[in-house]
Amino acid sequence: MSERRATITTSHADAETATRLARALRPDNTEEMATTIDEATVETTIERATTGGLAATVDDYVVNLSVAADLTTDRHTDTHE
Repeated sequence: MSERRATITTSHADAETATRLARALRPDNTEEMATTIDEATVETTIERATTGGLAATVDDYVVNLSVAADLTTDRHTDTHE
């Protein structure tokens, strides 16, 4: 059976931000995911046996990426007093 593959590449302000983002995502990565950092770019490749499985994993990754980006950039505002 052939594998389905998706690669998600994001660019960030600098290498430090990219590294923080990749570290924040790492705990949620599965064995089917490989993440690399090159300067200010984070690239994650996801391989799954089925199209549905790939779609579900990509969806989960994008949600996690969005949350991690909010938490690892200056856009995050602390609302606690």
